[in-house]
Parts: sequence; C-alpha cells; structure tokens
Amino acid sequence: MAKPKRRYVCTECGSVTSRWQGQCPDCQEWNTLVEDVPETAFAAKHHLSAGGREIVFEPLDKPSEPLRRRSSGLAEFDRALGGGIVPGSAILMGGEPGIGKSTLLLQAAAAIARANKGGAGGEAVYISGEEAPQQVRLRATRLGLADAPIRLAAATSVRDILTTLARSAPPALLIIDSIQTMHSDMIEGAPGTVSQVRASAFELIRYAKENGVALVLVGHVTKDGTIAGPRVMEHMVDVVMSFEGERSHQYRILRALKNRFGAVDEIGVFAMEGHGLAEVENPSLLFLSGRDEPLAGSAVFPALEGTRPVLVEIQALIVRLQSGATPRRAVVGWDSGRLAMLLAVLESRCGLNFSSAEVYLNVAGGYRLSDPAADLAVAAALVSALADKPLPLKCIWFGEVSLSGEIRPVAHSSLRLREAAKLGFDRAVGPTEGAGDKPPLAYAGLKGLAGLVDRVVGSA
Repeated sequence: MAKPKRRYVCTECGSVTSRWQGQCPDCQEWNTLVEDVPETAFAAKHHLSAGGREIVFEPLDKPSEPLRRRSSGLAEFDRALGGGIVPGSAILMGGEPGIGKSTLLLQAAAAIARANKGGAGGEAVYISGEEAPQQVRLRATRLGLADAPIRLAAATSVRDILTTLARSAPPALLIIDSIQTMHSDMIEGAPGTVSQVRASAFELIRYAKENGVALVLVGHVTKDGTIAGPRVMEHMVDVVMSFEGERSHQYRILRALKNRFGAVDEIGVFAMEGHGLAEVENPSLLFLSGRDEPLAGSAVFPALEGTRPVLVEIQALIVRLQSGATPRRAVVGWDSGRLAMLLAVLESRCGLNFSSAEVYLNVAGGYRLSDPAADLAVAAALVSALADKPLPLKCIWFGEVSLSGEIRPVAHSSLRLREAAKLGFDRAVGPTEGAGDKPPLAYAGLKGLAGLVDRVVGSA
C-alpha cells in the first residue's frame, strides 16, 4: 500500500499545500498551516455528468412555513439569537476558558427541559467531551439545576453519539461541549485536528438538519481570540456567537457574529453571580459610575450593539513628561490605531499638544468599543483631561470624527438619545444633523473638533 502523501491545510482560508510554509500562499496569514491526513480518494473512470440522482428545482415564491422559534428560557440568550432558538439550526459558541460558556448552556438546557414537563419545551441533551458526568452534576447542584430532567452523558465518539440519539425521538436541544474533543472513526488523526473537527461538525450538523434538532457546538479559542479549528466550520453553522468578558469584571456579553435567522451584532448581557449567570435588563447601569460630581477626563458615550443602546463611560488621563522620554500610549477597550489618528487630528486641526505627554484611555467596566461614533466622546475625554476641566455630569457625547476634523453623523441617533433620556441624562452633544425633529433632551450640534475645544476649554 502506498504511503499517503502529507498535505498541509490553512486554518484560515482552507487552502492546501504539499509542504509546510510559515506563510499561507493564498491568504498571506502566518503560522496557519497545519498537517492534515488526506481522505482516501477513489479514482473515477468516468466524468460526473451522469450516474447521479436528479435534483428538483423550486421557485422562490413557493409557499413555505413561517420561521418557528423556541425560547431558551433566558431572555438575553433569545435576544442575541434574534428572538429564540430555531429548530434545526447549528450554533457555534466560542469564548475564553472559564468565561461561563458551559454554565450558560447548562442553564438554557435546564430551562428547556423543565418547560418540557408542561408540554411547552422539549428534551435537552448535554454531551460533555471534557468533563465527567459527576463534574457537570456538581455544577448543576451549585446552580440549583439538579432537578432539571437533562439527558447527560460524557462521550467523544461521534458514531456513539449519533447511534444513541437514533434510538429515541430527536431532542429539542443538543449541546456538544466541545467540538474540539469529538472524534470520527472515519477520519484519521487525533481529536482537535483540522480534519477531525471538520468531519465531526459535518456529521453532527447533518443530524441536526435532518431531524430538526437545535445544535449548539462549544468551540475553543486560540490566544488571538478566534475559534480554534478550520475557518470553514464557521461557514458550516447558521449562527456564530462569542461569549466575552473580563474575569476580573462581573459582566458577560453574548454577541452574535453571524446569524442566518436574525440581526448580526445583537448582544445579551449577563452578570456572573454565585448562583450562575443572571440576566441584566439594563446593562448601561453596569458601565456607568454612580458619582455625584463631575471629573476631568470622563465622558459618557451611548454605544449601539445591534438594536440595543448601551451607555458606557470613557476615561482619559494625560501625564506631562519632564524629560525627553518617548511618551506612552495605553488603550483598554478601544482601538489603539483609532486613538493615534484622533490624537493626530486634535494636534493638526485644533493646535493641541499631546506629543510630549503620556495618554491613557480606558473604557470603564472592561467594555470593548468598536463603534466609530465613539470618536467624539473620546476626543471630549482627551480635551477634558488635557485642560483639567470636567465635562457636564448629565451629558452624552457621540459622533464620528473625520481626518479634516469634521463631526460626521452616525446611525440610530434617536435610539441613543432615548436611552440617555431614560437614564436621567438631560444634555447631548453630537453632529449637527443628529438630533432629529424632537430630541428627548437638550441637544447641541457640532460641525468640527474646534467647536468641541471651545466648548470644553473656552471658558476655562
């Protein structure tokens, strides 16, 4: 028997090469090529234009059943999914180790299993490839879920799992924790390799689609924060979710990165407590300090996550250097490249000097911002810290800053203003065209950063 040839597969783009290289020749990513054992291929003596099963085409306007969703029992989980779990969908959930993925899924499985007693839910199956059943039961006891009728097992063989599930009615929810521990005997290689993860995920997803089972695959993440394994796995599933948060902070954010059945970038907010993950209906209270006096270098920004506005506090600190040392730029919760651009615009367009000072920027509560509308709030915090003059206490700031120093309008300004008014804020500063017809609070529009500097330090 001929020895199988070695091949190397890129975990980012899926390209195949015959030898290992430091950089993928297709996507140009570094250190993404891993060895993969090729599947056995049988040479075909004829072309593929005959001998297959004829497929049936359907028109786009064919009547179909409306999309049905099942509640997970956790309103924040349902919100991130776009309204609930869709039967037959495949969900991939990633997150840092110890962030609470297993806890969240165990709570959702318990809620579905308990609802099944009243005829409103369905069976929930939890299969762990990392923990023994005793360990899962200890966690369930600590969370007060020991009485939930969950079908629990510890297994890593995909063949054993599918054979067992085929002997009974399909469950409503199937949780695999985690996909990197699963093994298919049809593919050579250890669990966790590219070929094993791809083959195991394909078999489980096919079972879920054929039987209308909601499948949740827990995925490990790399040191860069991306889900380990082949990137094609994210294309195979219907929903990709990321469970984020800092271990030193109480809050956790469940974010939808891909959703074929709902909006993308929807979030669910949870707080880690002694009895598990508790839902947070008003997440803005988590990221705002409860002080009564204004402080220099602090600005409140109404961020938007999907359709949910969240008010967060942006803190800035400016430290003047006496020597000729290189000033430091430290950022937590925001893009460091965006900060460098904003500092350059403030120096070039407004005449402010940050080149001889260290700049520290922090988003309170460990929150991570990606909304470009945060530019104006960051600029306000920086100018306030530089002038050592506090900003108004009950005021929010939002707007995108261009390289010319212009304040550009942002999306969904009305949602941001309504959320701020609901939490007791009475003033807002943003783009000139961002107030709408009847703003719920006093609104001041700015055309450029020069107006921001005049507003903050003009009367100092």
